[in-house]
Amino acid sequence: MAATAAEGGCELRVLGTWSSPWVIRVRVALGLKGLTYDYAEEDLTNKSELLLKSNPVNGKVPVLIHGCRPVCESLVILEYLDEAWPGTGPPLLPSDPYDRATARFWAAYVNDTFFPAFRALFRSLTEEQRAEAFENAVPKVETLDRAFRECSKGKAFFGGDAVGIVDVALGSHLVWIRVVDEVAGTNLLDGAKFPGLAAWAERFLAVDAVRKVMPDAGKVLEQYKGFRAKWIAAAGSA
Repeated sequence: MAATAAEGGCELRVLGTWSSPWVIRVRVALGLKGLTYDYAEEDLTNKSELLLKSNPVNGKVPVLIHGCRPVCESLVILEYLDEAWPGTGPPLLPSDPYDRATARFWAAYVNDTFFPAFRALFRSLTEEQRAEAFENAVPKVETLDRAFRECSKGKAFFGGDAVGIVDVALGSHLVWIRVVDEVAGTNLLDGAKFPGLAAWAERFLAVDAVRKVMPDAGKVLEQYKGFRAKWIAAAGSA
């Protein structure tokens, strides 16, 4: 992180967990903006007093602390960074009001429609569950593939020439998508079916600000296997 993040002497801190897509979003955006920040890894089984004080509503990460003021929820934080440092780094939201509304819509679609479908695949333990979840998730990917063509207008990213808020919102899930595909034997971003989106994913992962904070796929895979072992044990004892 090359540039300063201090504004009027106020430093930035991120409270997060290393593999969380929601935290990855914030760290990617900070990198795109070239802002320096302190990162504090949280143990969500033993939450710090700072986290509970900063996000008393649900105690979730990420939390961005700007000076002494906390900002919660990843998409809210991304917009905050854009507004607090409007002249620093590429804008995450377009300047045109209609394009801004469109970007907000698709970022919300990632959270509210794509992610629940992907989460079902993520949590699937049997072949039947996996097949049903995959079948339900594919139409959401089809929609995102169409959205990419419309939003990018033939350029590299949802945001056009530069990474924008929709790129960060969806791209933060890419390592997890690939890990789940490896375990489940699926191919959610199938290059044959979704060539535009598959090529976008490769470009996004190659961006410097992304590479610097995206977790290692091997470590994520081990974490996922650990989750699955616990879910299988819990299902067996139910």
